[in-house]
Amino acid sequence: MAAAKDGRKTPARKTAAEEQLPGINDARAAFAPALSPALERPRAMLRALSFRPPQLLHLEGGETADRVALALWWAAQLNCEDPEGMEPKASARGPCLSCPSCLRIGANMHPDLIFLDGREGSIKIDDVRGLRPVLGEKPHFGRWRVIIAAEAQSLGIEAANSLLKVLEDPCPDTCFVFTAPQRERLLPTLVSRGWVVTLPWPETGRPLSDDMRPWEQALGRFAAEGRGWFDLTTARSAMDAGKAQQIVLVGQKALADCLAGREGGMLAAVFRRMPPRARMLADEIFVESQDALQAQVNPLLVLDTMAARLHVLARGR
Repeated sequence: MAAAKDGRKTPARKTAAEEQLPGINDARAAFAPALSPALERPRAMLRALSFRPPQLLHLEGGETADRVALALWWAAQLNCEDPEGMEPKASARGPCLSCPSCLRIGANMHPDLIFLDGREGSIKIDDVRGLRPVLGEKPHFGRWRVIIAAEAQSLGIEAANSLLKVLEDPCPDTCFVFTAPQRERLLPTLVSRGWVVTLPWPETGRPLSDDMRPWEQALGRFAAEGRGWFDLTTARSAMDAGKAQQIVLVGQKALADCLAGREGGMLAAVFRRMPPRARMLADEIFVESQDALQAQVNPLLVLDTMAARLHVLARGR
């Protein structure tokens, strides 16, 4: 706020970028998780890499929001405009996040940003095939074209192999960014072609989000008593792979709480009553469920099978 001559405060004048770009608040919010002090080390690594960007960058660890926000931050870093000359630059200070280029990236409105979103479902082969005509062109606005595959573990097998073929041919002025919880969730050949930057792993003792707590309670009740689960999944006929993966992670978190001696929720209490061998089998159930989702098995079928196997395990059969 600026002070007027009569002492009253007047609204600060908007920059040219703010006046021209709709969704300015959404653009800034998109970067916010990447600015956490906990991510200073990954940001420093990316600043150093920006002077000679790798063709493929993997961002693993952290939370989903952290990974995706840092991918956008990287795209802004590569295309941030010099406030004086308004030219794209690489900067040891990081992107300004206020120039037109940065704000358009945050709002997913930049002509040289392609965002493949695997957070809500699988990234299909048609999405990958759509990249080919673009890759032969120079960037339209910035210095680098950035292609983000958000939560790339949602890539179908055909889509992943198609991307691998794309990466076999040099793509001048193009950088790919894959985000995933762990690099092991991706094809090894994809991982081997890129740099891996690991974000701080999330604290497994964090409380569950409000939308995940009912799933933890239902899974714990079904594992212990064999009731309630199918009523919940039957009501969710439109379940997608992204949501199903989050539910499997809820089970993995409950097992981690049990092993770490944390109280956890209803499912963690079920795991505490199991012998060590059964807990190992529970971990295998979760890993196999994630693999099935990655292979594009029906998400509801995967979740129902997971719940049934946990119930059998809890009953000691």
